[in-house]
Amino acid sequence: MGECSMEHREFHYTSINDVQAEAAALGVALPLSENTAVLKKPLAVGGVTLPNRLAIQPMEGCDGTADGAPDELTLRRYRRFAASGAALIWAEATAVVPEGRANPRQLMLTADNLDAYKFMVEEMREICLRENGFSPFIVLQMTHSGRYSKPQGTPAPLIAYNNPIFEKSAPIDPSRVVSDDYLAALPARYAETARLAAQAGFDAVDIKCCHRYLMSELLSAYEREGRYGGDFAGRTRLLCETAEAVKAAAPASLMVSSRLNLYDGFPFPYGFGVTAESGLTPVLDEAKQVVTLLHERYGMPLLDFTIGNPYVNPHVNRPYDKGGYLPPEHPLEGVARMMDCVGEVRRAFPNLTVIGSGYSYLRQFAPQLAAGAVESGVCDMAGFGREAFAYPTFARDIAENGRMDPKKCCITCGKCTELMRAGSVAGCVPRDGAVYAPIYRRDVLKK
Repeated sequence: MGECSMEHREFHYTSINDVQAEAAALGVALPLSENTAVLKKPLAVGGVTLPNRLAIQPMEGCDGTADGAPDELTLRRYRRFAASGAALIWAEATAVVPEGRANPRQLMLTADNLDAYKFMVEEMREICLRENGFSPFIVLQMTHSGRYSKPQGTPAPLIAYNNPIFEKSAPIDPSRVVSDDYLAALPARYAETARLAAQAGFDAVDIKCCHRYLMSELLSAYEREGRYGGDFAGRTRLLCETAEAVKAAAPASLMVSSRLNLYDGFPFPYGFGVTAESGLTPVLDEAKQVVTLLHERYGMPLLDFTIGNPYVNPHVNRPYDKGGYLPPEHPLEGVARMMDCVGEVRRAFPNLTVIGSGYSYLRQFAPQLAAGAVESGVCDMAGFGREAFAYPTFARDIAENGRMDPKKCCITCGKCTELMRAGSVAGCVPRDGAVYAPIYRRDVLKK
């Protein structure tokens, strides 16, 4: 990162030259390229060839049924994603235990609702094949929501340790700190979900380890006592045990992966990816050790990298125009940090396939950032999250036209997040207003 900093500014760029000039003034480097054709190149990973370098990141709609099956809005979202033209669709956070659901409508794959998932996956393949001429690679994200658990709609946190950055003057009752015995039982639950995912037709599963959900929080449990905290082996124990259990239970045809936080954006000892001396400056030595475990010990050929926390410091992982607070930095600094972190780790593992994040802030110039990231080795695929809510045909437009329509792009206004935090279903209010604007008025504006 550079030494110069500007105040937060909303998106105002009319050309890629404007973006480059402002990045230069900030002292940060963005890997921008006009060669968007690179995003149309096939990508071989784990014995599979993907037809392009564009992915949809896991975007939770909070709109499943009470028993965890996809409901009508869920199916609508994945139909739109299937038609998008993206080669890879990373399906949203799906709980492995009832108490680990982030809301009463979070997806949860079970033996009782397996047929509903089979239907969803089969329909996605049919739509993508009809619209785009190929079948997408579909990943199921498996999670335990940890401190964000709200299975009945009210907070019921299950935490790795108390964290004053999150809890401030109202610490969570120590009885909500999960025991070692509780953690030791979780790998079997992940393994069962992975086994069901294979039966449902998913191509891969993700052991979610990002954004401060339980698996991710343990990476920074430096001061936790017992088997699942303290040194590096303790803090990664659950991740390793889960990877072993999933690999043992799932068929060899099911790829195992992880969406991994490389850096939390919080100071030591409350954040992963820093040291006591570095403050908030990323130090990615331990992140590289985690990747060594996942890629080399457990044979994961594909990983999806991210940083930050969407609840406490969202500007770190998704720079925005409007949100719950005014960020302490210019959004391009956040975009550059994401590129720097992902690129540093990716370059350390030449045989690993990496999906990068953090493109949506640049709106119509996101394809140039994605192309530059792929060209320069920051990542192998570009993953789009909130953009897919707003603009589900983004990948097709990039593939066919080499650009995105500014009138369709996500405007990083944060309304999808407002819906989620209000306990409602999540979607794009400005671009998908026929469905979500009335819900926003009802569940956000009238509260």
